[in-house]
Amino acid sequence: MSDWTQKTLEFMEVKEMIKYYSSSDLGKSLIDDTEPSDDWEEVSERLYITSEGIELLRLKGDVTLGGIRDIRSFVRRAEIGGLLNEAELLDIGSTIHAGRKIKAMLRQLDVEIASLPRLRGLTEQIESLEHIDTEIANSVDEQGFVRDSASSELRRVRQAIGTIRSRIQSTLNNLLRNSNTQKMLQESIITQRYDRYVIPVKAEYRGSFHGIVHDQSSSGATLFIEPEAVVQLNNQLREQELAEEREVEKILYQLTQMIAESVEPLRLNLDILAQLDFTVAKAQFARAVKAVVPKLSQDRTLVLKKARHPLIAKDTVVPIDVEMGQAHQAVIITGPNTGGKTVSLKTIGLFALMTQSGFPILAEEESQMPIYSGVFADIGDEQSIEQSLSTFSSHMTNIIRILGKIDHESLVLFDELGAGTDPTEGAALAISILEHCIGMGAAVVATTHYSELKLFAHTHSRTVNASVEFDVETLRPTYRLLIGVPGKSNAFAISKRLGLPIYLIEDAKSHISSDDNRLEEMITTLTSERKATEDARMDADRLRTEAEEMHQGLEAKLQAWEEEKAQIREKARLEARQIISNAEREADEVLKQLREWAKARPQELKEHKLIETRKRLGNAVPDLELHRSATIKKKSNEKLVVGDEVFVASLSQKGAIVEVLSDKEFQVQIGALKMKLKRGQLEKRESKPQPQQPKSTSSISRKADVRPELDLRGHLVEEAIMEIDRYLDHAVLAGYKQVHLIHGKGTGALRTGVQQFLRSHRNVKSFRLGSMGEGGSGVTVVEIQ
Repeated sequence: MSDWTQKTLEFMEVKEMIKYYSSSDLGKSLIDDTEPSDDWEEVSERLYITSEGIELLRLKGDVTLGGIRDIRSFVRRAEIGGLLNEAELLDIGSTIHAGRKIKAMLRQLDVEIASLPRLRGLTEQIESLEHIDTEIANSVDEQGFVRDSASSELRRVRQAIGTIRSRIQSTLNNLLRNSNTQKMLQESIITQRYDRYVIPVKAEYRGSFHGIVHDQSSSGATLFIEPEAVVQLNNQLREQELAEEREVEKILYQLTQMIAESVEPLRLNLDILAQLDFTVAKAQFARAVKAVVPKLSQDRTLVLKKARHPLIAKDTVVPIDVEMGQAHQAVIITGPNTGGKTVSLKTIGLFALMTQSGFPILAEEESQMPIYSGVFADIGDEQSIEQSLSTFSSHMTNIIRILGKIDHESLVLFDELGAGTDPTEGAALAISILEHCIGMGAAVVATTHYSELKLFAHTHSRTVNASVEFDVETLRPTYRLLIGVPGKSNAFAISKRLGLPIYLIEDAKSHISSDDNRLEEMITTLTSERKATEDARMDADRLRTEAEEMHQGLEAKLQAWEEEKAQIREKARLEARQIISNAEREADEVLKQLREWAKARPQELKEHKLIETRKRLGNAVPDLELHRSATIKKKSNEKLVVGDEVFVASLSQKGAIVEVLSDKEFQVQIGALKMKLKRGQLEKRESKPQPQQPKSTSSISRKADVRPELDLRGHLVEEAIMEIDRYLDHAVLAGYKQVHLIHGKGTGALRTGVQQFLRSHRNVKSFRLGSMGEGGSGVTVVEIQ
């Protein structure tokens, strides 16, 4: 891209904006050196790392690269054997530390959250060089002085210097306090001349005051004399100061040698840090002006959504929408002066340069930019007095230069094409130039006032009209770019609004050709239709936004209702589980009491006690009234009899009717637990006769009601366990001490399952296989406790 084009499109001003966000001269230098590229891979890489910088800034909130210094000249001097001073060494240490800091920051970011492959790849190449940074920090303090701790010799020398200075100060203070000396002094102070400690003595006492004169005042009235008493001490002090200088130089030399040995890693770090600073500067620029990284289109499609020129204040800039490429290769923009035509032209060209430099553009996310082989612009009044060129000549010279360079991948920008000469000839030349550029395959954006170019754009298949909107009511441009609508001449409307007589306006219209009148009518129709379409689209967008917001609100409410419903269900489930747990605990206590009564007085167990206990057992299960499903309601009128299989919805458990207490109340066996439930809580599943079961606890009061053996042959293990559990409870109440469980021999699976269950049963004291006369291994004899 030529420097002339960059200057015309104000590309350098955009660079200055981005440089403002750079943290170092290295980054600023890289921004200055960046030129638009026409290489697809290079531009893609530039934009990709810019998007990573924006993502990094989004995740971290702020990324500072403070501490980076341009140390290239220092490194070079160390490489050729020069000696670096304290300040230069501090800059090198600061730069090394900044590199380690940015590397650590990237490592702390979770790869799953942000992969950032380009930035991570760069930072991982940074050499730590921690030993250099540490050595510099240990040797030179923040103010740029070599530390006493830099070497043991330096510490010793500085301690000696301090001691000698104290002795000098003490000796001179004694002289100042001496009454004989005081009258000879101009002032009672200690000062220095040429690194020697002296005191100011009146000139008339030169013969009386012994010492070396080092200086005198401008009037000659005061002599600065080094007293004889401190001459030797001053000599010693100077010797130690020279020793200090030599030791400091030695330390600086050693540090410089360390730098010289790491020249290549330092240069690599500098290149990487410059790139990182450049990337972060672009990201901070994007955040400040709300810019985005455009998508690259391979089919030369340009789509700019809400594009804003970066050099226009954000509170005054008017966004524009532009599309060109596949359907339209050229755009002809017409409209009034100062209406924004040139700004639109510059925005398109400038965004092409910014994109191909890897800079973010001020537009919305859906924006796309192609890669042009060159961007060429003829914009502005380039009249040259020195070359005796008119405005037309200047434009034509520039256009000729452009036509000699363009190809099928170029972007060409013409401002006021054909202006500055006879309108008829100018329009003809403009059409010819446009046809040549379009024939070459270049993308073209041009501004004009010529009606002939409006007709050209209307009839040419690869060209589209555009205009900048003008508000006739306020006599002001709106600066909006309207693609597909040619600009209308507003001279008559403006004249009428300003008060020109109507008859003069009508007379002027009569001088316009019929073709021009038809064109103006077409423009008027198109403009009104465009405005109506735009208004309808805005209404549709508003209604769609409202509908989306309403839909989101309803979805949020539905989600809240579902969550509340789930919480209520979970609460009910937990409460039901607690109720069942309490009921089972109460039942266990009742059965335990019954067993204790049966063991203590098997012959004295009274019927009324059993009835009372049974009532307590029945009351242990609360009367639960829950909402039932439609299926339960449909079957709630079906008759239930003993043996029917039922489903208890409130407990999500199956059970069997063991006793009909009334038409609306039933005793239900659920596992080892009997519960009194109402008809509305039961859903009939299957009418199935149950194995012989006692009708009620109160009926089990004699041994005659319970047999001393239980035949389990033909049962599955699970069925047998349920039978055994019920049978042992009945056997306890009947007072049996020993019972027989007949399971048969078979495969032995039933016997194993039965005995496994008996090991943990609360009523079983012990068990064994039957003897020869008791059925052998086909019977298990259980001793009840």
